[in-house]
Amino acid sequence: MNKQLILKKRPIGIPDTTTWQLESNPIPEPKEGEVLIQQHYISLDPAMRGWINEGKSYIEPVQINDVMRAGSVGKVIKANNHPKLKEGDFVTGWGGVQQYSVTNGDNWYPVDPKLAPLPMYIGTLGMPGMTAYFGILQVGEIKEGDVVLVSGAAGAVGSIVGQIAKIKGCRVIGVAGGANKCKYIIDELGFDSAIDYKSEDINAALKRECPKGIDVYFDNVGGEILDAALARLRMNARIVICGAISQYNNKTAIKGPSNYLSLLVNRATMKGMVVLDYTKDFGKAAMEMGAWMAQGKLKSKEDVYDGIENFHETFLRLFSGDKMGKLVLKVIED
Repeated sequence: MNKQLILKKRPIGIPDTTTWQLESNPIPEPKEGEVLIQQHYISLDPAMRGWINEGKSYIEPVQINDVMRAGSVGKVIKANNHPKLKEGDFVTGWGGVQQYSVTNGDNWYPVDPKLAPLPMYIGTLGMPGMTAYFGILQVGEIKEGDVVLVSGAAGAVGSIVGQIAKIKGCRVIGVAGGANKCKYIIDELGFDSAIDYKSEDINAALKRECPKGIDVYFDNVGGEILDAALARLRMNARIVICGAISQYNNKTAIKGPSNYLSLLVNRATMKGMVVLDYTKDFGKAAMEMGAWMAQGKLKSKEDVYDGIENFHETFLRLFSGDKMGKLVLKVIED
């Protein structure tokens, strides 16, 4: 049987246990030109909260009674005359929160578990890593000597953003929640300094750590931290809007920035980015990041939990902050 997580309702606020329902259905058979994938790991990302909302976005919402959308990595266990994929291939794509997935292969890509652990292909070498790479290099347009501020700095995207900025010769300040995460991004990832938003006044901390202002702010959280960063911009600064996790579960209107006139005064820009716009260049980015990892310049951390039955409590770790690095759910049964 195929255990599948089915969306049952659109939540208001934090999703509860009735938002999804775990079902067991027969394992599907691949039709002509299709393959059956046994999924090993599922990617858990803040964007998933937005995908279950009704309304216009950069991607269609998950429909009620459909399998929950998610990135995944697994193994082809049956191929029905597929032109490119064969049994035994490992692939990554959009398999959803389920143990088995049938696909014609569109938007699925081969991976090699001998070169990197499978969870890394839905982390640093997957969508979060690609988001960080293109967000900071192409949208943020960092250059050597820039002062770069990163929120959500211990998370899947922020941790990679900060390391890439260091590789490119920037001074990097990370905003994270809790002493352990702040210690991690400095001692393990090489950030220059850290701000603990849970125990410090963000405005005073930014004045201390960025006395001459910020050249690039990579925003994963929105809310008060975005507003504080706007007040510290340097001339021609760039803000990359990647996410706003502090606002995703609001039951009231999203809180927008009140300091936006700083963009005018400092001739700064604030631009949103969606990683799907850069798909054609993923291969090139993965090669460069793989080389950085081989050289010891880029570190990858996956926080792996076990069991599709534990999806809900694991998913909520995205919003409680009770995780480090990339959040991954193992769904294959040993």
